[in-house]
Amino acid sequence: MSTTAYLVEADGGSRGNPGPAGYGAVVMDARDRQVLAEAAEAIGVATNNVAEYRGLIAGLSSVLDLGGEGATVEVRMDSKLVIEQMAGRWKIKNEGLRPLAIEAQALVRRLRVTGWTWIPRERNKHADRLANEAMDAAAKGLAWKAGGTTAGLAASDRPTGPYAPTLDTPPSDRVSQGAASQGLVGGSASGVSDARRGEQTDLLDLSAPSASLVTAQQTKGTGWGPATRVATSLLLLRHGETPLSAERRFSGLGDPELTPNGLAQADAAARRLSAPPYRIDVVVSSPLKRARRTAQAVAGSVGLDVEVDEDLRETDFGAWEGHTFTEIQRRWPTELAAWLADPTVAPPQGESFVEVARRVEAARDRLVERYEGRTVLVVSHVTPIKTLLRLALLAPPEALYRMHLDLACLSLIDFYADGPAVVKSFNDISHLR
Repeated sequence: MSTTAYLVEADGGSRGNPGPAGYGAVVMDARDRQVLAEAAEAIGVATNNVAEYRGLIAGLSSVLDLGGEGATVEVRMDSKLVIEQMAGRWKIKNEGLRPLAIEAQALVRRLRVTGWTWIPRERNKHADRLANEAMDAAAKGLAWKAGGTTAGLAASDRPTGPYAPTLDTPPSDRVSQGAASQGLVGGSASGVSDARRGEQTDLLDLSAPSASLVTAQQTKGTGWGPATRVATSLLLLRHGETPLSAERRFSGLGDPELTPNGLAQADAAARRLSAPPYRIDVVVSSPLKRARRTAQAVAGSVGLDVEVDEDLRETDFGAWEGHTFTEIQRRWPTELAAWLADPTVAPPQGESFVEVARRVEAARDRLVERYEGRTVLVVSHVTPIKTLLRLALLAPPEALYRMHLDLACLSLIDFYADGPAVVKSFNDISHLR
């Protein structure tokens, strides 16, 4: 016979990811599933994962109120990310989620959690409904009311139409534009179960605050506000061709110029990036000539100066600089095998991919903080660009060996204020055709 006294089912959603968000949690008697408590709240602009953690915290707090210290509870959610992180099987890599996880863990220490259980979305409808009720209420300028209704909102006034949240909308119609930001690599269940939360809504026109929006801003706890551009975009451009790249030679801190073909590639990128829909606010380059010359072509076309960031330079390949892969394989077979097998290994007198990642991550953090909400063109090299993409995907260092970037290619990463990053394009060379 189970000794678990309570069941918590929790959920959270974001209409935009990030966008207007809310959570829901229900506490039930573990023996007969009688509903003992419900909690829901709109939390302003946030991501799916933030809302899900807030739902978990609300559910655990309700159990503590009901059963006191040491109460036994099983937690069930359709967020694979939250369940696996709270169970200790996945690391918390998103620093924006860490404070919420710490808050939840503090509650867990006061209770006795008998299980962390992932359930499919269709079995989490109660908590999902509560989260949507809270978001619907906030869009009307109202606060959610316990008991499954919203304060002052009659059933006949609830949102209807093609964008109204429903439980029976097909999953294929609910795919989030931010599904790649779930912090998972390799097709995790979280990206599937959470996908429906990014649906767009016409319940609130954030471009022009209305009376209901003003009321919502005055409602304690909703956090609703006018639209802000929360994404900081890093548009990543690899430099054009050099004599070394044309001959497929290792090219790190050596400083070759662009070839005539490389200059043409830089000009092609400049033409593309100076036309709509692009609107570049800042141009930042590696200090190496091949990157700076490519950056200058674009900066000149959009009327900007080029800033230089030393941390965006290419890997130091040490003794391998200027050699082909075949030459290295013949002269340094043991060292090459170790380098290919382990990203912590450096070429002789060179720099490892892990060391590169430390400085590239520092450069990224500076740019995202300094140019919040703007589009930054970053002109760099194969390894730094691959590293930025890998970090955005939360992929391991070994993922570098599984990426290919062409000369003068474009990739795009959007960074959001509360942590997640979304890779929106990769190795785009359509401007070179």
